[in-house]
Amino acid sequence: MYFDTIAAISTPMGEGAIAIVRLSGDKAVEIADRIFKSPANKSLQHHASHTIHYGHLIDPKSKEVVEEVMLSLMRAPRTFTREDVVEINCHGGLTSVNRVLKLALTNGARLAEPGEFTKRAFLNGRIDLSQAEAVMDLIRAKTDRAMNVALNQMDGKLSRLIGQLRQALLEILAQVEVNIDYPEYDDVEEMTIPMLVEKCEFVRTEIDQLLQTSSQGKILREGLSTVIIGRPNVGKSSLLNSLVQENKAIVTDIAGTTRDIIEEYVNVRGVPLRLVDTAGIRDTEDIVERIGVEKSRQVLREADLILFMINGAEPLGDEDRRLFETIEPMDYIVIVNKTDLPQQVDYAEVQALAGERRVVTTSLLEEQGVMDLEEAIASLFFEGNVEAGDLTYVSNARHIALLHQAKDAVEDALEGAHAGVPVDMVQIDVTRTWEILGEIIGDTVQESLINQLFSQFCLGK
Repeated sequence: MYFDTIAAISTPMGEGAIAIVRLSGDKAVEIADRIFKSPANKSLQHHASHTIHYGHLIDPKSKEVVEEVMLSLMRAPRTFTREDVVEINCHGGLTSVNRVLKLALTNGARLAEPGEFTKRAFLNGRIDLSQAEAVMDLIRAKTDRAMNVALNQMDGKLSRLIGQLRQALLEILAQVEVNIDYPEYDDVEEMTIPMLVEKCEFVRTEIDQLLQTSSQGKILREGLSTVIIGRPNVGKSSLLNSLVQENKAIVTDIAGTTRDIIEEYVNVRGVPLRLVDTAGIRDTEDIVERIGVEKSRQVLREADLILFMINGAEPLGDEDRRLFETIEPMDYIVIVNKTDLPQQVDYAEVQALAGERRVVTTSLLEEQGVMDLEEAIASLFFEGNVEAGDLTYVSNARHIALLHQAKDAVEDALEGAHAGVPVDMVQIDVTRTWEILGEIIGDTVQESLINQLFSQFCLGK
């Protein structure tokens, strides 16, 4: 497939040792040859693929030396995009890398759109759509587990499984066509129905197994929305600072210090937490604090996990009991803090209100109990489950939605087959299942969706 030649900065902006400007397209080598001069003064056209060369970038018009670089030359089809690719390694820094990019653009390249390199890899058949999406998951991975899930998907683990399911459905469709073409042979129909039921049940079982991993996979990909709640001055900000291991929140003895939402990502034993410290939930006459309390109630309703903090140095209050009632249907862990002070809280009442939920004691002032809390968080979501490398995790919300649709479609096919519906009618649901699964890997997806997905990528990837 022919495309014009694109260029973009492929490393993060800012100061660093090295920055990379990447070119991809039919004229990538020609453009690089126009601006690159090696000590041997030898054209890049005569160099072998997958070689690296030292030299200088020179503006063809002014003959000015722009940068001292190392240039990597990679020829199609053995490249990420399956096009000719040139990567110019220059000194890190905004001025340097922008001068290199500008030189490439003024000599025939076009600025790449967000995600366009990966999009070309998809359109040129090097990767499918699920693998392309895994590239962004890999970049955004915040834990080793999340990275392993993305690597498996990039390697085609999910794609191969989807391919097997689609192949099983194709075999059904082929058998149905034989049944339609030769209706006079009764034995053909007798063979078609059992085969249809067997393979559809196989597809349904495999989809079920994938969906069983979806909740954990989604957590690994997007992070667990975790809200720290409790009355003012129970230690919420101290807990945030302890988990993040940095002083992100102001800690004082004055109730109502936290007026707004503070959000940080933290890795707790392989579980990525999107950690939110909230204003203490209480009735207050302070207008600013009241806005913060309302924000706290909003994020509480949207949370995946609640870390409910109680002051162990005080008796349980009515506000604590009301919070227990508020979070009853949610996943939460109770943290009794300030165990370094004389304890006045009734632990029996706390455990009774918590029910089967875990209760952890901490003294954040003396840095005690945090390890127990981390263990409780990890076990709540991953205890008794296999590691990310042991099975195919589904972590993408788009994939999960499509798998649910595919399961509904294959169950419609099974229901029709068991009810004695003619096979040509059952074929419609089988075909629909095959098409829905194809959307996951990009075989049957619309161009508008492809453009939308790749627009979310970072520039230069």
